[in-house]
Amino acid sequence: MTAMVGMQKTSLLFKLIRPVFYVCGILAFIMAALMLVPAAYALLSDDHEYQAFLIGSALTAFAGMLMMAPGYDEPFSLTARQLYLLTSLSWLLLSFFSALPLTLTHHPLTLTDAVFEAVSGITTTGSTVMHGLHELPGSLLLWRSMLQWVGGFGVIGMAVSVLPFLRVGGMRLFQTESSDWSDKSLPRFRDLARALMILYFSLTFCCAMSYFLAGMTPFDAVNHAMTTVSTGGYATDDSSMGRFDNGILWIATLFMMLGGMPFMLFIRFMNERRPASLKDEQTKGFILIVAGLVILLTLERLLTTDHLNAFDTLTHVAFNIVSVITTTGYASGDYTQWGVFSITLFFFVTFIGGCSGSTSGGMKIFRFQLSWLFLKDQMNRLVHPHGISRVTYNGKAVSDDIMSSAVAFSFLFFITLVITTLILSLTGLDFVSSFTGAATALTNVGPGLGDIIGPAGNFAPLTDTAKWILCFAMVLGRLELLTVMVLLTPVFWRG
Repeated sequence: MTAMVGMQKTSLLFKLIRPVFYVCGILAFIMAALMLVPAAYALLSDDHEYQAFLIGSALTAFAGMLMMAPGYDEPFSLTARQLYLLTSLSWLLLSFFSALPLTLTHHPLTLTDAVFEAVSGITTTGSTVMHGLHELPGSLLLWRSMLQWVGGFGVIGMAVSVLPFLRVGGMRLFQTESSDWSDKSLPRFRDLARALMILYFSLTFCCAMSYFLAGMTPFDAVNHAMTTVSTGGYATDDSSMGRFDNGILWIATLFMMLGGMPFMLFIRFMNERRPASLKDEQTKGFILIVAGLVILLTLERLLTTDHLNAFDTLTHVAFNIVSVITTTGYASGDYTQWGVFSITLFFFVTFIGGCSGSTSGGMKIFRFQLSWLFLKDQMNRLVHPHGISRVTYNGKAVSDDIMSSAVAFSFLFFITLVITTLILSLTGLDFVSSFTGAATALTNVGPGLGDIIGPAGNFAPLTDTAKWILCFAMVLGRLELLTVMVLLTPVFWRG
């Protein structure tokens, strides 16, 4: 009897993971094909690193073949439990596969450093353990940029189709007819994926051309366009964007803003072609917050610091504020040298993030807006306890389950932040590095604060233990916490 129960459980587990591994196998083949791009660049530019990418591609394709080996005989639709598993497992596997070339080059990273760099890239966090970037082969720099570009597109697709369906952290507020994984919704999902890809390619192309016309080399223009639109932040030089002039910084600011806005809003505008389709509470709040922060910090700098040029100050403030709030992580200089007020402001801006359905990370604008609306509603109830009121967002009533899901996410975020900070402090890091390191990993921003991991620093000095902790935190933040946490509960595996 016990043996039969065991066999039945094994059969159910196999039925659960079989289609998940099949999809992961397909994604592995896509990653293997992408590795051929830097390999081809290396061959064309007399770069000897092509072997590392060819070997990495072969190993990744072989792993994909093994995952697809059981096959799947008929079309299938994924259940919610399978989507939870697929979302987490695919990001973890792709991070490990993309780290392979980094361990095989003539400038090899240790396994820990390679995984850290790959996870930071594919989650579009932008933290790095690599230095002397301008001396590294172009193929390695191109691969880092490609990881962020691919990760940015994956983030958008996940935010508009998977997370709303899973009702993660209030994301159901943005559910579309394509946020459904039944067979009948697949044609709509394919149309949505095609539209998102065209839009993503178009923004990247426009950004690259703008950079090139403003004075960047073609190589720098392509790399920075991929990491700007994806709000990733990897650069081709240790000084990040500090070596470029004001014109390029304003171009970066514009495209970081576009990357931090809902891509579904752009698609709706392209389909309807009328200004009313651009009305969106989240986007409006995002623009107002950015504008307010830029004006505030610019005035503070001009009033408290002598001999500053007003336009230069506005440029650097706007660039760095937008970089942090969109979780890109570029820097035009060490803004921690601007004074205590600036440091404090940048720290709190780290948590905000961009819009849902964008490439940016953070807690997202809509959660702060929902919290404000919820607070106003509670105040009204205190004054009018017998009154009837409801919370509306974008002209639609917000249900209690969406509100409770957003509150649960916020609570889990800060609990995770505290636990991650405590664990990092056990590895020997000081409080500022531990706290801001945990925050920047969970929000996918990139640089933290302090001498070690600040905008002028690097994550290389951290211990291997600290780097693995931060890797897990980056994945947690990218997948909206609950998607991963639910896998750690017994009820998920008993269902």
